[in-house]
Amino acid sequence: MQALGVVAVILAVYCVNAKVYFREEFLDGDEWRSRWVNSKHKSDYGEWKLTAGDFYGDAEKDKGLQTSQDARFYATSARFEPFSNEGKSLVIQFTVKHEQKIDCGGGYVKVFPADLDQAAMHGESSYYIMFGPDICGYSTKKVHVIFNYKGKNHLIKKEIKCKDDELTHLYTLILNPDQTYEVKIDNEKVESGSLEDDWDFLPPKKIKDPEAKKPEDWDDRAKIDDPDDTKPEDWDKPENIPDPDAKKPEDWDEDMDGEWEPPMIPNPEYKGEWKPKQIDNPNYKGAWVHPEIDNPEYGADSNIYKFDSIGVLGLDLWQVKSGTIFDNFLITDDVKEAEDIAKETWGVTKEPEKKMKQEQDDLKRKEEEEKNKEQDTEGDDDDDEEDGNEEEEEDEEEESKDDVEEALSEMEKDESGHNSTWLGGVKCSEVGHVGVIGLSFALILVLMLPFCP
Repeated sequence: MQALGVVAVILAVYCVNAKVYFREEFLDGDEWRSRWVNSKHKSDYGEWKLTAGDFYGDAEKDKGLQTSQDARFYATSARFEPFSNEGKSLVIQFTVKHEQKIDCGGGYVKVFPADLDQAAMHGESSYYIMFGPDICGYSTKKVHVIFNYKGKNHLIKKEIKCKDDELTHLYTLILNPDQTYEVKIDNEKVESGSLEDDWDFLPPKKIKDPEAKKPEDWDDRAKIDDPDDTKPEDWDKPENIPDPDAKKPEDWDEDMDGEWEPPMIPNPEYKGEWKPKQIDNPNYKGAWVHPEIDNPEYGADSNIYKFDSIGVLGLDLWQVKSGTIFDNFLITDDVKEAEDIAKETWGVTKEPEKKMKQEQDDLKRKEEEEKNKEQDTEGDDDDDEEDGNEEEEEDEEEESKDDVEEALSEMEKDESGHNSTWLGGVKCSEVGHVGVIGLSFALILVLMLPFCP
């Protein structure tokens, strides 16, 4: 019983200390508009829409704010009860889905002081923290972790790679009162360290002694030229020589072409610039190291992590190609609570979303394959039709030749009195020899018309 009492006390303390300052999952439809304020600093900010996108794990739970217009700035924010993270951890967490396969644009959030004018928020508005993925082309695919310290924004010195596929990913930043931090993607640690080491918040602890100078007799050459080495007498040869196999062309006219000279070729005996061989320097003292001293400007600060009045979370970004969906925003002081909420939200829908996306991709690929097959079949039919047309034209040509030959044969018979032929209602035997010839040419022209272009 006593042990149970201790557990109960621990749980009570935990429940009292752990606090969620902000949580937004957009589960109440258009009511989000009453909690989020769009900036009016610019008149052409992009519009947000609430949607789960084209593929998702749960049609309702996966709804979030999506950018809807290409090549636009976006600026919106939500307010919560102001607090200070002094003496406790600060956890910032949210999900991002670049459904459009983003080519250039931000996917980060900004945490602002409580005195921010939300309607006037813009890119130069002072913030406490900027965190999340940023992608632009192939060179920029990183996670920003920027802290404001004494009025100046400081970027992390480490490179943290972000996810660049089309699925939903979870981004978590943990800032601890012992001046350490941790960045997680999809609930797994990808980077950690100390604020003082990974940012240039403070002047360096040590600096090079401005009074120290390398002694004039300090020899830091590990190798030197061998003073006993001399250049061979036959070393110097020209780099290029006249081609000994070249001959003056027979039609070369010195009066017209000038004096003939053979072309130049690389000299096989050329050895390049002579340099004496290298030997160990007997006077070598090693590389001179500039001595350091304590930096008089350095001063330790145990409150780099602390922000006095956190009160607004905002989306202030630019996107070339729209379609990114933001969801599952969370600000808390408890790391375990953030992990549990991540498992309850993103953790539940990530696999169904992945499955739905795969099914869509498979269907699209199958449709493209069918379309390509149809195009190939149509191409084969067109070739067969062209071959058939050529054969028909050849047959028609042969029939026309036969008709002409038959008509001329009948005319010849009529001329000799063996037979009579009608042309255009006129009996050939009733016209003279000239008429028969004229009608023959007319018949040829009529029969040749189908072959005229």
